[in-house]
Amino acid sequence: MFGAFRATQPTLGGLLWKVPWRLSPTRKANVRTRLKRVDSVIEAVRVSGVQCAALTKALELPKESEMPARDKYTVFTRHAHYRNYRKGIHKVPKFTRLTLRTNPKGF
Repeated sequence: MFGAFRATQPTLGGLLWKVPWRLSPTRKANVRTRLKRVDSVIEAVRVSGVQCAALTKALELPKESEMPARDKYTVFTRHAHYRNYRKGIHKVPKFTRLTLRTNPKGF
């Protein structure tokens, strides 16, 4: 077919908007680095002596070194089509800008 609705690689299931099913080692390293940077910012604000509700909430979160790998790279989801109610962190929209360090116990 020709015209606006012709069959092209992206419309036939090409590489457009595909999300890999697992994180690559490079992306995992980037996640760890990002968590460490956030930890260093929280520590710098704590040392400066500033008191605020956001800081007390941030201090309750686990540090990157205290988090198990399961919590670093996956998040809890209620959808049953994900195995064990966990999905990869890279499937969460805007996962680089959200705090996803807390998960329900046992999941």
